[in-house]
Amino acid sequence: EDVEEEEVEELLGPSPLAVGPGAQRLAVVHPAVKWGPKKSPLTTAELQIAEAVALVDTLPNWTVLDKIIIPTKNPDKKFVFGKGNFQALTEKIKKLPHVTAVFLNVERISSLTKKELEDAWGVKVFDRYTVVLHIFRCNARTKEAKLQIALAEIPLLRSNLKNEVSRLDQQRGGSRYIMGSGETFMETQNRILKEKELKIRNALEKLRRKRSLLRTQRRKREFPIISVMGYTNCGKTTLIKALTGEAGLQPRDQLFATLDITAHAGYLPSHMAVIYVDTIGFLTDLPHNLVESFSATLEEVVYSDLIVHVRDITHPETILQKATVLSVLKNLNLPSRLLDSMVEVHNKVDLIERYKPTEENALAISALRGHGLEELKEEIEKKILIATGKKILTVNVNLQGPQLSWLYKEATVQEVEVMPEDGTARVKVIIGNSAFGRYKSLFPNSKIFMP
Repeated sequence: EDVEEEEVEELLGPSPLAVGPGAQRLAVVHPAVKWGPKKSPLTTAELQIAEAVALVDTLPNWTVLDKIIIPTKNPDKKFVFGKGNFQALTEKIKKLPHVTAVFLNVERISSLTKKELEDAWGVKVFDRYTVVLHIFRCNARTKEAKLQIALAEIPLLRSNLKNEVSRLDQQRGGSRYIMGSGETFMETQNRILKEKELKIRNALEKLRRKRSLLRTQRRKREFPIISVMGYTNCGKTTLIKALTGEAGLQPRDQLFATLDITAHAGYLPSHMAVIYVDTIGFLTDLPHNLVESFSATLEEVVYSDLIVHVRDITHPETILQKATVLSVLKNLNLPSRLLDSMVEVHNKVDLIERYKPTEENALAISALRGHGLEELKEEIEKKILIATGKKILTVNVNLQGPQLSWLYKEATVQEVEVMPEDGTARVKVIIGNSAFGRYKSLFPNSKIFMP
């Protein structure tokens, strides 16, 4: 165990990509594609830059000095913008007081473009990948989340290495072998990265096996598992707090406040105990490698009995956010029963007057004010009974025998009606299939009444 700890610590050493803890004063620049295949039909440049600003606002000591929307035909070219726009933008950035960085709101820029832009503007340049990764770093608490971040950095380190090598080659005319080893600098560094990636994947696999062991133990106890999912900052943690009454849960009004899977116990109207799982939030254009790195965190969802999809119905892009969440869920290869039985929750309805969901079967709630929570719990219970095959039934037990205490331990006892005249009781229970099988074989003479 100690050796493993040391290995993991070594893999989690300081990252060459880390932005550093200091304050940053940023210009947020959004390249707006006005037409063509790169234009997003579901959103506007103003909403996209607002989300970029919201990302920056989650970081301590980071402030936005200015937000600039500049049109471009092709955001993939070297300088992102056309010549005239690029010049105007450069002048604007240079005039900003004490600016330390520019956040260019594109998924990812090549390290070559990054270097050119930094030379032109004289400050650091970040893309969405770098900023989201930095937020992840600031929010990661568990070893698993930290390892997943280290894994997400590998592709960046690789592309940085390529550019570093081509720069060195230009300076000294052709690559040099390292001290007679027959390996070029590029090959050595690539090998080191490959080894590191393998070690991280192995460490994550060990943690996954540990989790799957815990999952098996949880399954044995037959607690239904409900995954609460949604776009980042839609109110998942607030909802779980409201459903479980768990005072220790501190929802934060920011993107990616939850990075690790956390589980919380709660009770449904029938007193059935369930486990609510709080998951990482989603984001549009979340860089692909990042989603890949966090798939281990999301794989818990595959093992749930029900998904509750929470939407912030007040958000101007709520439809795009729903599409984002559903597309990620589809890519997780979830069993179709999970996708078909999903409960859609429209949260924050206290902020909209007389809100009525247009989607069929969607439930309108306010997690903060407690509106609609009873209906939600009833809907969850109905779906959980179907998903888990649990039964609600009444059994006759002899109060002298061990049946009642057995039922309390192995099932959910809802009501006990004692018949003092003959020393028996009618007990209403919710019981899982395997526990029901054990009950019948242990107490073959017990009378069972199905509803």
